[in-house]
Amino acid sequence: MNASNPKVNWYFEKEVKWHDEVNKLRTILLDCGLSEELKWGVPCYTYQQNNIVLIHVFKEYCAILFHKGVLLKDPQGILIQQTENVQSARQVRFTNLNEIIALEPVLKSYVYEAVEVEKSGAKVPFKKPEEFAVADEFQVRLDENPELSEAFYALTPGRQRAYLLFFSAPKQSKTRAARVEKCIEPILAGKGLND
Repeated sequence: MNASNPKVNWYFEKEVKWHDEVNKLRTILLDCGLSEELKWGVPCYTYQQNNIVLIHVFKEYCAILFHKGVLLKDPQGILIQQTENVQSARQVRFTNLNEIIALEPVLKSYVYEAVEVEKSGAKVPFKKPEEFAVADEFQVRLDENPELSEAFYALTPGRQRAYLLFFSAPKQSKTRAARVEKCIEPILAGKGLND
């Protein structure tokens, strides 16, 4: 078992609702020989500095998230795609400690498989930005402003995807248009949605 990282202890100490569950998940992941780090404000478990799995909590459940979960075989059918736009990561969700205890051997086998996937160098085949729908409101602005179009297509594929998803999410055209207008300056400055 790898040692816990003192820099991560605060996360487990602060968690009230899912205290027992996240501490059990921590023990399981450390038993698998992973290193514990703090990334994105949550415990992240790595193998040779590559992200394998993290622990996170929500109102209705706590979960572990496999970074390349889509590449796992999932014979137990426990991996969940968090939202329709998540391409790589997959969660295993829990609502009580007994579920975690019952699944411990399965969870360990998934972790070991995830490490093997990482060792193999396998990559997740991400959809290209051009495969995402472009909101009509954004397409109009791209067509009328060549500088905006050039700046947008110069962004990294991940930044392009983030904008396309952000622009197309609202149901109302007015909201989509407002989002586009709000983001024109950051796009022209070469920034991503969350930069």
